[in-house]
Amino acid sequence: MSSRLKKLLNLPHAAVWAVAWPMILSNLSVPLLSIVDTAILGHLDSALHLGAVALGASIIAIFFWSMGFLRMGTTSLVAQAQGKNDQRATEQLLVQSVLLATGLGLLLIALQLPLLDLAFWWLNPPIELLPAAREYTGIRLLGAPAVLVSLTCIGWFIGQQNARLPLLLMVATNLINLLLDLVFILGFGWESRGAALATLCADYLGLALAAFLILRHYPNLRRFNNWAVLRQLSAYRALLSINRDLFIRTLLLLFTFAFFNAQGAQMGTEVLAANSIIFQLLMLASYGLDGFAQASEALVGSARGSQSRQAFRNTTLTTGIWSLLVALMMTSLFVVLQEPLITLFTDLEAVKHQLRLYLPWVFILPLISATAFWLDGVYIGAGASTLMRNAMLFSALVVFFPCWWLFQPWQNHGLWLAFSAFNLSRGLSLIALLPHLQRRYFPRYEY
Repeated sequence: MSSRLKKLLNLPHAAVWAVAWPMILSNLSVPLLSIVDTAILGHLDSALHLGAVALGASIIAIFFWSMGFLRMGTTSLVAQAQGKNDQRATEQLLVQSVLLATGLGLLLIALQLPLLDLAFWWLNPPIELLPAAREYTGIRLLGAPAVLVSLTCIGWFIGQQNARLPLLLMVATNLINLLLDLVFILGFGWESRGAALATLCADYLGLALAAFLILRHYPNLRRFNNWAVLRQLSAYRALLSINRDLFIRTLLLLFTFAFFNAQGAQMGTEVLAANSIIFQLLMLASYGLDGFAQASEALVGSARGSQSRQAFRNTTLTTGIWSLLVALMMTSLFVVLQEPLITLFTDLEAVKHQLRLYLPWVFILPLISATAFWLDGVYIGAGASTLMRNAMLFSALVVFFPCWWLFQPWQNHGLWLAFSAFNLSRGLSLIALLPHLQRRYFPRYEY
C-alpha cells in the first residue's frame, strides 16, 4: 500500500461520518418536504398556487434564513467550548442563543406588515400571484419564534457533535408538516393557505419537541443558575460578533436567491414555476452536501478550541473528499432521473416544456457548488466569519450581478449562468483565503 493511500485511509472518516450521516438524513427531510409541497401544488389545476408558494417561500427564506447565523454562530462557539472542555460555557451559550432567537422572532412578527410591503414592492410579482403569496407569507411569519429557537437548538446539538437529536427533531417536524399538508391541501382544499398553515403548526410542535429533547438528554440544564452573567452585555460579545458577519453573509446569499426568483417571475408564471422546481432539486443536493459542512463545523470548531492544526487539516481534507463524491452522485442521479422528476413535479405541459429547457443546469450545479458548501462549514467551525463575509461580498457584488447584467439577452439561461458563476466564485474565494485562515486561527503545530 502506498504511503499516500495509507494517509488517506487514516483520515478521520469515522468521526466525520458520525456527524455527517444523521445530518444528511435530517437535512434531506427539508427539501423532500418542499418537493412534496411542490408536487402537490403542481398537480392542482393552475400554476398560480405553485408560483405563489415559490414567491412566498423566497420571501420567508430572506426573513428566516437570514437568521441562520443563530444556528451557525452557536455551532461554532459551542464546538470551540467543547474543544476546551468548558461545559459551563456550552450551557451558557444555549441560553444566550435562545434568548436572542426569541427576541428576533418576536421582532419579525411585530414588523411583518412593513416588511411584507417592502418585500412585495421590491419583488414586484405578477398581480395574479400577489393575494395568495401575501397570505402565505403572513401565516408563515407567525412561526418566527419557533423557527429561530429551534435553529439555535440544532446548532447547539451539532456543536457538541450530537447529530442524532437534530435528526430526530427535523424528521419528526417535517413528517408532521407532510401529514398536515395532505390534510389541509388535499383534504380541506386550502391550496397555498393550507401549505402555510401546515408549516406553522409543525414549527411550534417542533419547538416543543426540541425543548423536550434538551431537558431529557441534558438534565444539568434544569439546574442552570448563571442568570447574572446573562444580564451583562459583555457576555454576548463573542456571540454577537460572529453573528454579525454571518448575518451579512447570509443576507447577501438570500438576497441573491430572491433576486434570482424575482427575475424569473418577470419571465412569466411558467418560468417561475419551472425555476422553483429546479431550485428544489438544487436544495436537495445542497442539503446532502451540508451534512459534511456541518461535520466540518463541529470538528474544526473542536480543533480550534484545542488548538490542533493537524486535526484542522485532517478534518478539512476528509470532508472535502466526501463532499466531492456526494456531488458526483447527486449529478449522476439527476441525469438518470430527469424525465421521472419532471413527471413527478407537474402535469402542466407549459411547465414541463420550461423544465426540459432549463433542467440541464441541475446537472452541473452540484459540482460547481460543492466547494462552497464544504468550505462554509470549515470557516464556520473556525469562527472565521469575517473571511466568509468578504468572500460572499465579492461573489455577489463583483461576480453575480455583473454576470446577470451581461447575460440578460440570454434570458433564463443567462440567469442560471450568472447563478452558476456566483456559486463557483464562492468556492474559489474560500480556497484562496484558506492559507490565511490556517495562519490566523491555527498558528502552531503540536509536538
